[in-house]
Amino acid sequence: MRTHKCGELNKQHLSTTVTINGWVHRRRDHGGVIFIDLRDRTGLVQVVVDPDVADAFTKAEHVRSEYVLEIEGLVRDRPAGTTNPNMTSGEIEILAKRIEVLNESETPPFPVESEIEVNEELRLKYRYIDLRRVAMQEKMKVRRDVARVLRNFLDDHEFFEIETPYLTKATPEGARDYIVPSRTHENSFFALPQSPQLYKQILMISGFDRYYQIVRCFRDEDLRADRQPEFTQLDIETSFMNEDEIMTIMEEMIRQLFAKIIDVKLDDKFLRMTHEEAMRRFGIDRPDLRIPLELVDIADDMKAVDFKVFSGPANDPKGRVVAMRVPGGGEKMSRSEIDALTKFVGIYGAKGLAYIKVNDVNAGLDGLQSPIVKFAPAEVWASVMQKCGAQNGDLIFFGADKASIVNEAMGALRVKLGHDLNMLEGEWKPVWIVDFPMFDWDEKAGRFNAIHHPFTAPSCSVEELVANPGTALSRAYDLVLNGTEVGGGSIRINRPAMQSTVFEILGIGEEEAREKFGFLLDALKYGAPPHGGLAFGMDRLVMLMTGSTSIRDVIAFPKTQSAACPLVSAPAIVPEAQLKELGIRLIKAAGK
Repeated sequence: MRTHKCGELNKQHLSTTVTINGWVHRRRDHGGVIFIDLRDRTGLVQVVVDPDVADAFTKAEHVRSEYVLEIEGLVRDRPAGTTNPNMTSGEIEILAKRIEVLNESETPPFPVESEIEVNEELRLKYRYIDLRRVAMQEKMKVRRDVARVLRNFLDDHEFFEIETPYLTKATPEGARDYIVPSRTHENSFFALPQSPQLYKQILMISGFDRYYQIVRCFRDEDLRADRQPEFTQLDIETSFMNEDEIMTIMEEMIRQLFAKIIDVKLDDKFLRMTHEEAMRRFGIDRPDLRIPLELVDIADDMKAVDFKVFSGPANDPKGRVVAMRVPGGGEKMSRSEIDALTKFVGIYGAKGLAYIKVNDVNAGLDGLQSPIVKFAPAEVWASVMQKCGAQNGDLIFFGADKASIVNEAMGALRVKLGHDLNMLEGEWKPVWIVDFPMFDWDEKAGRFNAIHHPFTAPSCSVEELVANPGTALSRAYDLVLNGTEVGGGSIRINRPAMQSTVFEILGIGEEEAREKFGFLLDALKYGAPPHGGLAFGMDRLVMLMTGSTSIRDVIAFPKTQSAACPLVSAPAIVPEAQLKELGIRLIKAAGK
């Protein structure tokens, strides 16, 4: 039908008769001459329709936004002073000879050519309209190119692309599984995979050495801006490589990706930071290193003060007391803004937000402005100011509570202040977080949980792990970019004795382990090589690379915050006959 695409036309095509297809992006009537901006996936081109071409002009008078047209015409220079340097085709236009309306369009629910904010629910309901927008098509192009570059890199490094099943068995990976009933196996169910974790370990035992796939994964969990019930990850596994070797080759891949897709040169060597250091300095294991703010421990200074809000956590083995200096914050922030921050940290369980304005750091107590100054002697505040590196005009915020609450609240406050006060230093700051704890203790359940997953190898022997599970470190590593975890993995357990020990520590008895993971335990007996890998969140990578604020903007057909699809109205009621065939009877959930 067409000889050329709209966005491909330029001065090389002058005096050429072309046929183009596309959607009416904009129609303008300028005193008897009609201009149509026609759009396809490659971009826009301006079409001029003169009254001299009667049939084409009559049709152009009736076309409206989003009509689908075929236009035949002559490529010519735009008149002097009317060129558009922002368009590939901005130096030329097409003088229409023939116009055919391939399809009409109702008025769209929102304008495609406008950048006005549109309700997300409406955008997702009419996603086919939303995806016509230039910004969305550009993001989809980046996503396509990201996948292409990653595949090419891994192919060049002898990785083997292998597909793993979507219908599999439920395994504990930290989130709820999506369950699929089986018609052919009565009262039995498949689960959609949260990741291909066990299959890729089996592939290493099978001798494939290096594996990857770009794969859909499913998790039935509460959603956030960077979470979806179904998402895409680049899944990778290798044999006979340690964590340093894996991180090194993955760094090279990410550097090439950023250089080729968005022309960004990342660090030649990514920073590596222990989990302990990240939590101590930033209160979070995915720190945004562009933000210069840090947490400073001051529990030793506060143990003997009369202020119980500080001295209580300071003397509690599970407590933490920190200070965070905001340079110039005393001059930049009003009382109302500080009050708003107090409400903000309350979201994370903090009972309040103490602060001190530093008016004159050399004047002792007289130079500090805050109701809390009176609760500790001068030498205590002098020590705190010295540890924080306080300067005149600074604002010092304090967090005191259980360590988990302080870390979460002050870590979030640090990020908020960094963005609100435009404190970001540099554009891209990648960091590997390493030496994670193997387990964390669940107070309510009275047992250990795996920080990553139960197949992660510890950095100690079986005997050491049994003796001190609470302090054991894992051979795990996460890649964090600008405060977002974009990839994570570990060296895996490859010996049956260690895997059984980890199951036992997690409260997974021998019978349960055999029922859920018998195939893995059996496979480990047959010469399982040392192996490890990781997975990168494709959606998160594309989100960051396109400057988007949500992964929903880089997924063609995402779900809403409530895990629904407005486009097709899913999830939906299943006919009674189909449920009966599956042996399923619906009952109301408790409390509903």
